[in-house]
Amino acid sequence: MAKLALHGGSAVRHKPFPAWPIWDAREERALLDVLHSGKWWRFSYGEGVELREPESGNRSRVVEFQEAFAQHHQSRFGLACANGTAAIEVLLKALGVGPGDEVIVPAYTYVATATAVLQVNAVPVFVDIDPNTYNIDPQRAAAAITPRTHAMIPVHFAGQPADMDALAEIRRKHRIFIVEDAAHAHGAEWRGNKVGALAEGGTFSFQASKNMTAGEGGVIVTNDQEIAALCDSYLWAGRKVGRPWYEHYRLGWNYRMTEFQAAILLQQLSRLEEQNSRRSQNATRLFDRLAETDGISPLRADRRATRHSYHICMFRYSPERFEGLPRSRFLEALAAEGIPCMGGYSHPLYRNPMFLNKDFYPRGCPLTCGHYNQEVDFSRFAELCPVAEKACATEAVWLEHRLLLGTQQDVDDIADAVEKIRTNVGELLATNKT
Repeated sequence: MAKLALHGGSAVRHKPFPAWPIWDAREERALLDVLHSGKWWRFSYGEGVELREPESGNRSRVVEFQEAFAQHHQSRFGLACANGTAAIEVLLKALGVGPGDEVIVPAYTYVATATAVLQVNAVPVFVDIDPNTYNIDPQRAAAAITPRTHAMIPVHFAGQPADMDALAEIRRKHRIFIVEDAAHAHGAEWRGNKVGALAEGGTFSFQASKNMTAGEGGVIVTNDQEIAALCDSYLWAGRKVGRPWYEHYRLGWNYRMTEFQAAILLQQLSRLEEQNSRRSQNATRLFDRLAETDGISPLRADRRATRHSYHICMFRYSPERFEGLPRSRFLEALAAEGIPCMGGYSHPLYRNPMFLNKDFYPRGCPLTCGHYNQEVDFSRFAELCPVAEKACATEAVWLEHRLLLGTQQDVDDIADAVEKIRTNVGELLATNKT
């Protein structure tokens, strides 16, 4: 029986996994082209840029990217912006979400899904996740709807589309908006249709860890021209296409994307399908092997989710099946075997001090400033979200998507390391001091 690396044995893996981001001479040329052009922002190409700029040989890279990304995601319109958080905020405002409104969000996601709601002075309402997918639980979401509910933000978590059939029925029945948070889901599909514009619209992030990246950046996709025009105006300081440059029609932001970012993202988009295909093949192989290990449960792949982008490769760890070994010790042992890993979020969103202390805006906004007029005890969501609590405390194991961009041997090393720990669990228990 091989000795664990944590106790001085040889690690399963010594070489590094593929690095992220992946780039080559194409990104370098694209950046130099923008640099030498002297046109570093979208409006260098004209003040009145339409949502779809006329074809020409000298075009804004931002407009080119908006069109290319929207087309790839089967959407009529794409609106590029500074980051994924801004994208959610702008889309919510374009849908009329504001003071006095509630927006349903999953308890297990990055904080931006909820803070974007607060930024438009609305109130996030947290609901639990499905234990098999870690996506928002449609039944819990339906139960959370009140007369104040204006919208819902399902997150296609880790790259697996949420149950858009059930959510579409909730949307129809209760006449609420759905904003898809697809920050993890570039190129993912539900029933053969790309996520993002399966309802009113969706948002993507290009932050450094994402499956497409320019360091930062975001985009809104929608099939609704009126929503697209409003988003464009909000991103563009409240301006209106076809009107004078210094004429502003609504309160907006300067949330624009630079030409440099768009130039990089055009190249990143060209790699997306091949990389997603490789991630999917390697994830299938890895999960087939992990499923054979007692106490390790890969998340279920919904058959209706016809493309999973695997931004995070996740599985569930059962301390009970590992004879009570804490997840923290399992993660420590896995890392020692040469496998980068983490437990994900340390707690669900509502446990963040921001929510417990209600440190949002002065004068009680958005809770008691005249529109909503009721206190919210965010700590109460702990009783309503047992699956999210368990995922954070003891269960979830995250692997970065870059680990799936290598060879079959790379993913076999991950499975071998997990099996090695399972075989040596007694050794770990004997030395566990936590």
